[in-house]
Amino acid sequence: MLILFRWLLRLTIGLILMLVAALILAWYFAVRSLPDYNATLRVPGISAPVEIVRSTENVPHVFGQTDEDVFFALGLVHAQDRLFQMTLLRRAAQGRLSEVYGAGALAADDLARRLELYRTAAASVEAQDQATQAALTAYARGVNEWIGQVNARAMGRGAPEFFVLPQDIAYWQPADSLAILKLLAASTSNAVADEVLRARLSLTWPERGTDLLAETAPAAALPRYADLFPGARFAPVEARLDPTPDRDVTQMLRPNGGLGGNVFAAEAGRTAAGGALLASDPQAPLVAPSLYYLARLELTSGGVIGATIPGMPVIFSGRNPQLAWGIAPAPMDDADIAIEEIEPGRVDRYRGPDGWTDFATRRETIRILDEPARTVTLRGSRNGPIVPLLDPGLADATPRGHVPALRWTGLSTSDTTMSALIGMMRAADTGSAATALGRVVAPPMAVALADEDGIRQITVGAAPQRASDHPTGGAMPVPGWLPQGEWSGQLSAVIDNPTPDGIAFATEERSPLGLRRSRLGWLLGDREVHSRDSFVAAQLDIVSPAARSLLPLVGADLWFTGEPAASGTPERQRQDVLNLLAEWDGAMSEHLPEPLIHSAWMAALQDRLIRDELGPLADDIRTLQPGFVDAVFRNRNSAGVWCDIVQSAPVEDCTTIARQALDRAILDLTQRFGADVASWRWGDAHQAYQVHPGLGRMAVLGWIVNLSQPLSGGAFSVSHTGMMAAGAEPFQARTGPGYRGVYDLADPDSSVFILSTGQSGHPLSRHYDDLAELWRRGEYIGMSLDPQLARAAATGVTVLQPVE
Repeated sequence: MLILFRWLLRLTIGLILMLVAALILAWYFAVRSLPDYNATLRVPGISAPVEIVRSTENVPHVFGQTDEDVFFALGLVHAQDRLFQMTLLRRAAQGRLSEVYGAGALAADDLARRLELYRTAAASVEAQDQATQAALTAYARGVNEWIGQVNARAMGRGAPEFFVLPQDIAYWQPADSLAILKLLAASTSNAVADEVLRARLSLTWPERGTDLLAETAPAAALPRYADLFPGARFAPVEARLDPTPDRDVTQMLRPNGGLGGNVFAAEAGRTAAGGALLASDPQAPLVAPSLYYLARLELTSGGVIGATIPGMPVIFSGRNPQLAWGIAPAPMDDADIAIEEIEPGRVDRYRGPDGWTDFATRRETIRILDEPARTVTLRGSRNGPIVPLLDPGLADATPRGHVPALRWTGLSTSDTTMSALIGMMRAADTGSAATALGRVVAPPMAVALADEDGIRQITVGAAPQRASDHPTGGAMPVPGWLPQGEWSGQLSAVIDNPTPDGIAFATEERSPLGLRRSRLGWLLGDREVHSRDSFVAAQLDIVSPAARSLLPLVGADLWFTGEPAASGTPERQRQDVLNLLAEWDGAMSEHLPEPLIHSAWMAALQDRLIRDELGPLADDIRTLQPGFVDAVFRNRNSAGVWCDIVQSAPVEDCTTIARQALDRAILDLTQRFGADVASWRWGDAHQAYQVHPGLGRMAVLGWIVNLSQPLSGGAFSVSHTGMMAAGAEPFQARTGPGYRGVYDLADPDSSVFILSTGQSGHPLSRHYDDLAELWRRGEYIGMSLDPQLARAAATGVTVLQPVE
């Protein structure tokens, strides 16, 4: 027995020593991939020395003799800090995520290839102007130089993720940057999602189903969807969205995702300091690290500073010495679904205007980690690629014997959007910036511009031209063989939008109701004179106009009714809740219970209104439709009929439904957070859970690399967050302002910006999450083009010396 004990002791000690050695070895290789920011590197591909000065927050300030040298250095610093993120975005655009993530990413790869993101990007390289081609080439050389440095100096493969998710790191190509821009364009649009949902609503309740989305397309103007396909058979409408969506976003950008953002500006005459102001906060998936990366470039046209996306040599929102700009997705319907009928017995042919015709077909092989490769057949019609996986609900909206094809402006093979954006960076005033932006194709953009002479708010991008007799006006899918459903062309133009009283603002909202847009307009119009601080306050505004408009209406017959109930009873709990809501100003503060009560009540109310009429489809209605609820409770166009529960004998009124929904919400919240209503907190449910797309799903590593923090704001506040609205955490923030910037042209170096995480994508770097808490609290860091300020507090200076 003693001998056995000794051997067990020796074995245990040996295993412990092996584990310690393995941890030390893993730590060593992980630390090896941390870049040294104080270094001198001899590199080919530059014409003169380049200096990269990193500020306290690790913002690189790049100084070079030529623009090509500066873009080379930007590629290098992007690769230093975000190499894994860059390769992940490239794989998402190429349709090669399965090589790293396995079969779970197969659907994403299949869709990316059907959308031809990389093929159209590669074809668009030659369409760029000469300066942009030079920038793309120089940027790619910089990325590749860092990859070469990593290999030559054994720097831990460049990022620790590459040890856990091993992969070959191909050298960067100019087409890679264009492909990521294509992926961004695909992720910005939600036109298809809206079309498909309207079609499913029409199929479920032909008479009134589209009431739910009437604020984005008047129901009276739309035909019954089934009537567009006489004699066709549809599968029963079902819930199609995953009830427990994966928080590990394997692709940081998701086609058909519908990203958003705000942008607003005030001309000099409306500001205290006598210079124009501009603010921008583009939405992005809340992942770690952030999609955005802060950088300053010293170009021959002047310094440029703001938000980049690693993988592209563009500052999407920022300023130069004379001009500031911000971008939000434009509320433009840039995509349509055409339903193609397949010839019976011939899956390779479809119905065209003049009879049956052949699909364009190609086969591609998708390699899958730890599984045999799969060959997929990709088909295209005269209307575009066949995309059955673009939206889960397409299965309901596609009749049997038919397939969906996509018309989308982003399918252009001569897309000059990159040239437009790089041209804007070099512009000296709003006029030249608008001229440059006239080359934008996809995504359509609402752009605010400001210079010393004034402000300008424009819409740019290719706009589909639909016939006046289009069957649905682009609001629902159409039969692909109908000539009147075709596009007559695409119009690329700069559309000037009014800037009344020296104020400009835009959001991505497509609804005429535009609650967030209205709130932003009120904030900007409420003051005669603005300052940087008032713009910051507007950007951080957390008041929900949906709460302010709906609560008095929905609770009109519930406030202060009946005698006070006994403590501990459900009736008393309801009274406490209503008393809190009656005195609430609509601020979605993480520290208050009212936002949580309001959100749970409205979610339960909408579900109770639509569940009996829509059946399983109600599970896929995951965002509150304030216009619909307003119409129902005002009985506009007889919408009050939604309040009656069809399956019950009595006729329910809206007050009854409102009370039942409130009781349901209180019961659910009590089960989660306890019976004390006053102790509930919005921040307990509304968390910004920023998941690392490579390591976040791994038990131990996920605890290290994922970021979670409570967040104020909501789906309708100017400080906007898109919620998961499904599963065990329905109010968790899924998207949000990954970048915020406020630019003051009266004192440009007092401009400010912030990221939702940190600059570095390396989990062991102190700059991995050092900005996250500032972002959550609504704080910013300085944005200066002064070289001396950058050098005064530099955390490192990298010098690139040309190889002679």
